[in-house]
Amino acid sequence: MTHVSTPRIAIIGGGLTGLAAAQRLQEVAREHRAEPIVTVLEASPRLGGLVGTISRDGYLIDTGADSFITNKPGALQLCQRLGLNDRLQATDPTYRGALVLHEGQPVPVPEGFQLLSPTALWPMLTTPLLSPWGKVRMAWEYLVPRLPQETDESLAQFVRRRFGAEVLDRLVQPLVGGIYTSDPERLSLAATMPRFQDMERKHGSLIRAALTPTPAKGQEDRSSSGARYGLFAGLQGGMQELVDTLVKRVSAGCTVGTGQAVQEIHTFKDGDGSQRYRLLFADGHSEEFDGVILTTAAYRAAKLVSAIDLELSRTLGEIEYASSAIVVTGHALARIAHPLNSFGLVIPHRERRRILAVSFSSRKFPNRAPAGRVLLRTFVGGAMQPEFNALDDEALVRLVREELKDLLGVAGAPDFAMVVRYPQAMPQFTIGHLDRVQSIEQRLSQHPGLEVAGNAYHGVGVPDAIHSGERAADRLLNVLCTTPTLTPALTQSGAGRVPRVETQPVLT
Repeated sequence: MTHVSTPRIAIIGGGLTGLAAAQRLQEVAREHRAEPIVTVLEASPRLGGLVGTISRDGYLIDTGADSFITNKPGALQLCQRLGLNDRLQATDPTYRGALVLHEGQPVPVPEGFQLLSPTALWPMLTTPLLSPWGKVRMAWEYLVPRLPQETDESLAQFVRRRFGAEVLDRLVQPLVGGIYTSDPERLSLAATMPRFQDMERKHGSLIRAALTPTPAKGQEDRSSSGARYGLFAGLQGGMQELVDTLVKRVSAGCTVGTGQAVQEIHTFKDGDGSQRYRLLFADGHSEEFDGVILTTAAYRAAKLVSAIDLELSRTLGEIEYASSAIVVTGHALARIAHPLNSFGLVIPHRERRRILAVSFSSRKFPNRAPAGRVLLRTFVGGAMQPEFNALDDEALVRLVREELKDLLGVAGAPDFAMVVRYPQAMPQFTIGHLDRVQSIEQRLSQHPGLEVAGNAYHGVGVPDAIHSGERAADRLLNVLCTTPTLTPALTQSGAGRVPRVETQPVLT
């Protein structure tokens, strides 16, 4: 594609990824005196996608992600560049940790157990979560040989092979389910949690790797359990603060439109032979652009590019998605029997309950509920319990109230109850995901000026979604703009396509 001095760029999708891409285009353009004309097109009435915050009855409710991990720089660095440093909020150390349901009772996740790897042996040897044989089998991991060759192993296969079935069923499955709402028997370890695969290859044992001192480990929160909660941060006004600030910044230099549904994308050659893109809208009109960044769900992107590249469309369509719902409730703390002395409760599938997890939101961030009250977010559905997604709101609220009463002793009617649904919103990184992503990127290389970004490719967390949009913006400017000095910006921002990224949750 011939470089142009003032490229017209369309970003399809006004969620966090699309807004981050637009912000990045503005930042790099200022740094390198490029002059792109950027249009953000969102089909729904609001911007922000899965991220949002509302106030209700004195409660501050994040309807999607309520925090982000800080050891992945995408979200933290964006907040800093947007001037949100003084709005960042660390999780409350008083209640750090997680509970897991065991034989109907909430039990603390052993101290130092971080998703797949114990960093301290004594808590694992004394936990009631594992039987004596389960503890012996877990300790045997130290002697389990590494796989002789690299393979795309499922997360369940990996944990069962190294630690045994009990660790998988009673600890890993519910903790990972809280991130991906997925079946670990189908999840690709290499695509979701590659650091554990790397630990096996380098050290031969995850226990040996976890107990080997390194400078980086001294900076981690090793006392917390589950998802290393000390590394998470939110915003004092909820995650909507990030969306609002992004929208304000982006709107100052870009055209931002809601209710703008794109139905098809076509390519054509300009007079100088450059490839350009024609977008056809639901209302029948069309617009032409030099470059396009698709930040929609992969299955929507598949439909949009079907007229351009059937193979690209097919591969995008192979990325599976799961649906889920969050039932948000507010309660008087005095009417809850359980002390709620953690950040939340995860439910193993083997317990045969009707919910996936409960986040004690106002334990993570105290300003989320009025004094003497508590805010709970209960997760339902996912890939392993899809039947509950079909229930109407009234039935979902009734189901959740019954489960909360049984599991945590939540008595009486809540102050309020609301249902937030996420149909086909959580991508599933099933076995073969890295190959699919590589195939998508190879096909995209044949269409200069076309990029895809979002949580469907390299990670489902807030930092991943942001970084994906920023990398797509960098790549696109490097293709379109006449300024040769854009390349260093790519290097500094890590804009290359890097498929091996461990993820953290968007919804939880």
